[in-house]
Amino acid sequence: QRVNVTVRGGVSMVLSGSAEPCAQLVVSSIGVVGSAEQNQRHSARFFDFLTAQLGLGPERIVIRFYPLEPWQIGKNRTVMTFL
Repeated sequence: QRVNVTVRGGVSMVLSGSAEPCAQLVVSSIGVVGSAEQNQRHSARFFDFLTAQLGLGPERIVIRFYPLEPWQIGKNRTVMTFL
């Protein structure tokens, strides 16, 4: 419930000066991606999954983590602060 992962295929992208196949994963979450230690663990798991599923080397993948506050996410006609 508290982690959103966005994956968009078919987007033209250049990574490290190369247009070879690559991926960017954007992860936003309330209370789960707020520290370097947390994100290091998440990053390892995401990289393992993405390299296996997409057949890309880890140098062709970038992950961006966005920590969110509960008041920044609306759900069920309110914000997460009140849920």
